Amino acid sequence: MTPMAITMGDASGVGPEIVVRRYAAGLLGEDVVVYGDRTILEHGAGLLGLQIPVRTVQPGEPPHPGVLNVVDLGLLAVAQHRPGQLDAASGAAARDYVLAATDDALAGRVAGIVTMPMNKEATQLSDAGFVGHTELIAHRCGASRVTMMLTNGPLAVTHVSTHCSVREAIDRVRAERVLDVIELTDHTLRRFIPVPRIAVCGLNPHAGEHGLFGSEDIDHISPAIVQAQAAGIDATGPHPADTVFYQAVHLHRYDAIVCMYHDQGHAPMKLLAFDTGVNVTLGLPIIRTSVDHGTAFDIAWQGIAFTESLQHALAYAWKLAGRIDAGAVSS
Repeated sequence: MTPMAITMGDASGVGPEIVVRRYAAGLLGEDVVVYGDRTILEHGAGLLGLQIPVRTVQPGEPPHPGVLNVVDLGLLAVAQHRPGQLDAASGAAARDYVLAATDDALAGRVAGIVTMPMNKEATQLSDAGFVGHTELIAHRCGASRVTMMLTNGPLAVTHVSTHCSVREAIDRVRAERVLDVIELTDHTLRRFIPVPRIAVCGLNPHAGEHGLFGSEDIDHISPAIVQAQAAGIDATGPHPADTVFYQAVHLHRYDAIVCMYHDQGHAPMKLLAFDTGVNVTLGLPIIRTSVDHGTAFDIAWQGIAFTESLQHALAYAWKLAGRIDAGAVSS
């Protein structure tokens, strides 16, 4: 079987630590290959008091049993491992791990990629234009219609905009973009659900209250929903964002919620599934999932970060790849 790639993330953060600890506990599986720096993984294991067998493999080489298989980019030396510290070299290396894994996914050498967290500030020290994983991978793949989906299994949340200011997020609420996100959400979830029930949030309080609190809901969101319905998509709304999550979670009315901006979707999903949520990029020609947390410099390489997030992200990646025996997240 073609292996799944895991990019180890920023060396200063919890990403590679989680990879090492999952492997040491026998919970990573042998059908994965890590893209990163072997020196950091081995040095970090030593910091944690762990001894793990590591083997360098070439892209496309089948994983070897009984070892942690690593595509070693050789970007960082042991002296450059600075746990818990913002570091330009670590940020730049984390970006290069993702690009290498993305290229190999496009070439079919890996089944997809699971990304461990990067630190935006650290990466921007060498790449001022870096916004986030989603945008970086989408650009590398040449994909223009993409969106971020967060899921805990029973519920999926997608976004019209993510990493931009609230002022810009309002400007991005346009019928064409809203329809794109509805269609991407429906297309992905139909792999698991015959007809996904999609609730579309309004932008303004009470979804604009019939124009009393803004016109975006009438002018842009409602027309997108009508177009989606005409295409056979079970989309409804615009729904007030302050009640739709209750209806989805407690009344089980919806399988997915389309949100208009980052915090409208992220805040409730962090509350619902901080430890188990999975970040999925929709609209790519490759599979990409991620843990739904950051680099956590304050606790990095202390052996206390929770590790189950990687299990859920890896399981969902395999699910998207058609493997049915790797579940940890269900839909």
